[in-house]
Formats: sequence, C-alpha cells, structure tokens
Amino acid sequence: MGQPAQRLSYTVEEYLDIERNSEVKHEFHDGEIFAMAGGTFAHNRLSANISGSLWNKLRGNKCRPSSSDQQIAVSRSKYVYPDLSVICGEFEWYEEYPHAAKNPVLIVEVLSNETESYDRGGKFMRYRQLPTFKEYILISQKELLVEVFYRKENDLWAISTYQDLSDTIHLQSIDVTISLEDIYEGVEISSVED
Repeated sequence: MGQPAQRLSYTVEEYLDIERNSEVKHEFHDGEIFAMAGGTFAHNRLSANISGSLWNKLRGNKCRPSSSDQQIAVSRSKYVYPDLSVICGEFEWYEEYPHAAKNPVLIVEVLSNETESYDRGGKFMRYRQLPTFKEYILISQKELLVEVFYRKENDLWAISTYQDLSDTIHLQSIDVTISLEDIYEGVEISSVED
C-alpha cells in the first residue's frame, strides 16, 4: 500500500470525487487515502498469467475475472484494488459509487515486499467482511509459492499451499483448476527483485 495523501482525513465523498478525476489509483480506509504503486515485471506477468488462464477457463460462465483496475467496495468507508477479482452473476455496488464492486467471490493478490504484510493481514481481514467472498489466492513473486485460502462453514478458513510447477490448484469457489506452470509461465524466480 502506498503512502497516505497530505491531509489527515477525508470524507468518503471527497475520496470518491478524487478517485473519479484521478489518473492514479487510490485505496481508501476510514478517512485515509493511499496512492497505489506500480508493480515489477514479475508482478505484472504473474497477474496477467492468472488473469488470462481464468478468463479462458471461465468463458461462457456466469463468473468473470476483472483486472487490477476493478475497485472493490469492502464497505462504504473502505475501497481497495486487488490484483484480480472474480464476480459471479450480476455486478453489485453501493449507490453512491457504481464503479466499485461489492460482491467478489474470489480475490488474487501478488505479493511484494511492500504489500505482503498488508495483503496477508489488514487487507485479508477487510475482504473477509464481504459476504460473497469465498476464496483468496496469494502468489509470491520471490519464490515458487501459491497459497489458497477457502472459506468453509462457520466462517472458518482452510489453507492449501502449492510449491511445485507440476501442482494444480482446484479453485472451489469457481470450480476451475489451474496449474502453477500456467501461473509462473515466463517468470524467473531466481532473478526476481522487489
């Protein structure tokens, strides 16, 4: 997550106005605005790989992936940008800002040194507030590692870890299987720098 803007606190309306007119993406958390930084080549390749794979596998399905430009409204006072999200069925939003989805089923984050603790902690905690949210994928760009969190009954989360190119991941929320080989295609882990 980037650095907060100059002022100490903004209203939701001020944030939404800034975001509508900005060429840079910002996240919003209870009055604070954070500019989003660009990603590394490895980050962008990993995001594109999983997006392309999911797009092809979900073709003709009621579930559709969206890129990192799709904002998610975790609540009326929290707006974030995941690296990838999947929405099943109709796009839902809050009346005051129809560009931010409030009903993702699956969310993907590609980890970086700057965002890893936030993606694992505060951001994941915020995503869990969404009733439709069922599955969370964390992809490392420093090592061959994909972690999948799946919401089970009683709001318990199961975690599966994948660390071999021959591994396949079954994404339960959208009933799709994807391989680590597809996710890491064209990414040289040994040369990744953050």
